[in-house]
Amino acid sequence: MEESLIPPDQEPVEICLLAGKIMLQSGAETYRVEDTMTRLATSLGLPGSQSYVTPTGIVFQSGEMQWAKLIRIVERTTDLEKVAAVNNISRQLGNGTLSPEAAYQQLVRIDTSRHAYPLPLQIVAAAIASGCFTFMFGGVGKDLLPGILCGGLGFAAFLWLHRLVRVKFFAEFTASLMIGIVAYLLVQIHLGTALDKIIIGSVMPLVPGLLITNAVRDLMAGHLVSGLSRGAEAFLTAFAIGAGIAVVFTVL
Repeated sequence: MEESLIPPDQEPVEICLLAGKIMLQSGAETYRVEDTMTRLATSLGLPGSQSYVTPTGIVFQSGEMQWAKLIRIVERTTDLEKVAAVNNISRQLGNGTLSPEAAYQQLVRIDTSRHAYPLPLQIVAAAIASGCFTFMFGGVGKDLLPGILCGGLGFAAFLWLHRLVRVKFFAEFTASLMIGIVAYLLVQIHLGTALDKIIIGSVMPLVPGLLITNAVRDLMAGHLVSGLSRGAEAFLTAFAIGAGIAVVFTVL
């Protein structure tokens, strides 16, 4: 087993910060991150620890130290498998079946691991979901294939642009613009009938459902800063999607 490269007196703090970082980057709610860090600190012998979590950073201070440590969160995504893995490590540390050294090494492996599902599978899943949403929102059988094509192309464009430009809102705007144009062309060549149903179904994989849910749950838990910031991010995402579709209806 590899030895930890951090000093023994700082290892509990590093474990708590790394666990919080993984959870926050993977889409966990703010109050869940703080609760997990508090439980980890208690299990590691750091009673009275304090943590302050926002969507862009984590501040943690153990009860025995006069200084606090900060970690910035630059990139956020959705990977609930990592959240579940960190929670499992927290439970194992709590019941004494896992040592701090092994816990830190497992957290490092979780942090450096890639997404559970490859990008082609994500695109296929988004395409199938778009077709199902198109049918669920009132589209006929003829609209199923256009919904699948538009949803798959739009989600693939979003992933590609987000990796290229690193500006999420621009990627969402461009992806929704592409969805609107492709849906319009497919209806014009009579491969689809209900343009509105195809567009609504195709943009569903881009809708910030997790952001909205986390914003509401953070507000209900009393985390006003995190709740409002997540809500603002969800609003801007919805605005980008709506603006892209609005441009299509305005120009075409």
